[in-house]
Amino acid sequence: MKLKTMSVAIAALFAAAGSISVSAQQAPAAGSTAAKADDSEKLEKITVTARRREESLQDVPVSVTAFTADTLSKNGVPDITAVAQSVPNTTLTASRGTNSTLTAFIRGVGQQDPVAGFESGVGIYLDDIYLARPQGAVADIYDVQRVEVLRGPQGTLYGRNTIGGAVKYVTRKLGPEADVRLKATFGNYRQADIVATGSAPLSDGVRVGGTIARFGRDGFGTNLANGDQNYNKDILAGRLSLEMTPTAQLFVRFAGDATRDESNPRHGHRLTPEATSGAPVLSNVFDSRANLTTVLGRKQQVSQGGGSALFEYQINDTLLLKSITAKRRDTSYAPIDFDALNKPTFDVPALYKNKQFSQEFQLTYTGKNMQGVAGVYYIDANAYNKFDVRLLGTSTFTEDDVDTKAWAVFADASFDVTDRFSFSVGGRYTEDQRKASVLRQIYLGVAGSPGMGNPGATLFRTDTNLTNGELDKTDKKFTPKLSASWKASDTQNIYASIAQGFKGGSFDPRLNLVGTRLTVAQAKKGFEPEVITTVELGLKSQFNGGRILTNAAVFHSDYKDVQIPGSVAIDTNGDGIDDSFAGVTTNAGKAKIKGIELEATARFTDNFSMSGMLGYIDAKYTKFVGAGNIDVSSQRGFQNTPKKTANIRATYEWPSALMGRGGKFSLSSDVAYRSDTQQFEFAVPILDQKAFSLWNASLVWSSADNKLRLGLHGKNLNDKLYKIAGYNFPTLPSVADSSVLAFYGNPRTVSATIEYRF
Repeated sequence: MKLKTMSVAIAALFAAAGSISVSAQQAPAAGSTAAKADDSEKLEKITVTARRREESLQDVPVSVTAFTADTLSKNGVPDITAVAQSVPNTTLTASRGTNSTLTAFIRGVGQQDPVAGFESGVGIYLDDIYLARPQGAVADIYDVQRVEVLRGPQGTLYGRNTIGGAVKYVTRKLGPEADVRLKATFGNYRQADIVATGSAPLSDGVRVGGTIARFGRDGFGTNLANGDQNYNKDILAGRLSLEMTPTAQLFVRFAGDATRDESNPRHGHRLTPEATSGAPVLSNVFDSRANLTTVLGRKQQVSQGGGSALFEYQINDTLLLKSITAKRRDTSYAPIDFDALNKPTFDVPALYKNKQFSQEFQLTYTGKNMQGVAGVYYIDANAYNKFDVRLLGTSTFTEDDVDTKAWAVFADASFDVTDRFSFSVGGRYTEDQRKASVLRQIYLGVAGSPGMGNPGATLFRTDTNLTNGELDKTDKKFTPKLSASWKASDTQNIYASIAQGFKGGSFDPRLNLVGTRLTVAQAKKGFEPEVITTVELGLKSQFNGGRILTNAAVFHSDYKDVQIPGSVAIDTNGDGIDDSFAGVTTNAGKAKIKGIELEATARFTDNFSMSGMLGYIDAKYTKFVGAGNIDVSSQRGFQNTPKKTANIRATYEWPSALMGRGGKFSLSSDVAYRSDTQQFEFAVPILDQKAFSLWNASLVWSSADNKLRLGLHGKNLNDKLYKIAGYNFPTLPSVADSSVLAFYGNPRTVSATIEYRF
């Protein structure tokens, strides 16, 4: 489907919204001044906590899209990446070579390199707890109350400042009565998912609950080198919580969760023939010939987990004090085969370890004409990586250890000047300290280094040895936010805002002082913070008694000192042949980003409803300093940022009884569109993804008492092959089999679900 066709369809939806509204106003019912929609015809009211307090989605002056648990269930949403199909100007994908590391971009801002030293431009939150690292962030959807996606800089309300936006998982609180639920999903590729949830009161003020989930599926392809499945899934996850209300004023929640992903390595598809043997490109993009399957003798594994303690104390009718304490850690054994060949020409076994501790205190005030939040936030996080680059007869060992200690104070207050007009002012002061050590050594042979399991390796040279926190920098920044909201009518909310976002600087974890001829003094400078200032104007509307909702926003961002991670080929032995790579991260860029976002939902009849979204973004670098201090901005673009995104969905519901139960069927179908997308800041025609559309559909029956739900879900029913990530190494000498690899989104999948609530 072309975007023009989809744009016309969405425009028609908006036009229909207006026409129905006019019709209702011009045809008043007897005894009233205007016809009103029946409550049963109204759209579901969605409550969000985008401003740290519960508000209607239509009232909050923020660009936010929310998905309730019921919506996610009915649409068969498998994990967080699928949410992006319905959110304008948003990209959420599994990172290169992984099942569970998240690459997130919102309005052109993000980060796709998951190694230590680089922080995400999009914040991921689990019950208001910021996840400092992207490993394990591709979470399957279970045990949630809703998912919120906020677009634009966040910092005056959230514990950790995020420059591009935020994705929030909000889990549900335990109910006052015993509750047991079971969900099973079975599909093609031998998919078998089981989620069991239970909770019960232990006494009047104590409740306990837990969930255990297993997600499994065969691969979409095969590793022809060893017969393993490629793109398979094998995940076990669980969550346990204890909630207490010792007094009417105090609420306490202790929660813990853990996930283990033992899926096979997800190996990429070579887009070029093997140089030395001429082996052709494989016909199945999900097949591979990769030979690397273990790291330090272990198969690929990603394990993560954490615990948290929440205390909420209602001081009085207007003041709420909240404390959020959390610890998390994750470990990833990641065998990355950059050549995707059955020989050790370009392999990278890698180990990632991350841990974090965070503490946040909030004081929320809710008065008649004023509402606000003030808080203090602290995070102490460590990211540790070590890996070999086994290339051209050598093994280059890199070990990074990056400590982040940051604290911040923030406040945001809203004032109701009149019944119609309000404004809010907020600010945040942040101090980010990074301390890092980097060790880079070259060993002879491709059997690996001592650090990666080969104690007998022969050291050729040490290129970088900056230890004990020799790399040390602290960045300080105050970032303000100002917004105003005017209710032109009871159903029209106009808002304007200006907000600034900040992401601290750091050090490239792949520093090579020899190959790149950097001095220690230059290395210690690292790269500087990046700052974005976003101006936004929005309109949130309701028509026809709440049967039609429309949200529109235009924004303009001034993006400065953009951090550009990159790598350059280097000659490590002076023979004139590039035989390794070194990291070079600079604040090379300045950019202007502007865009439009439209979202609409309409219930035309009791049975038929439609929704749609349209995103347009014009992101251009105005400065991009390349090699030789030359501005190459005219030759650079934004990665993972398609200019146009769109989605249109139609849903038809009708009453129907099954198995002697009352209930109703719901048939929905949607088409999601994304225009041309670059994988990097520079164009790689063989790797970049052309515009494409995905067609999804679901048929769901729910019993009248909501205890039983049966569903049939089809994803990517048009079986579109589309790239979501890639590696680009086209300049290595032919003996190393220069390699360009692509990773693909899921092919057509069909699944059946059964959910039962006892």
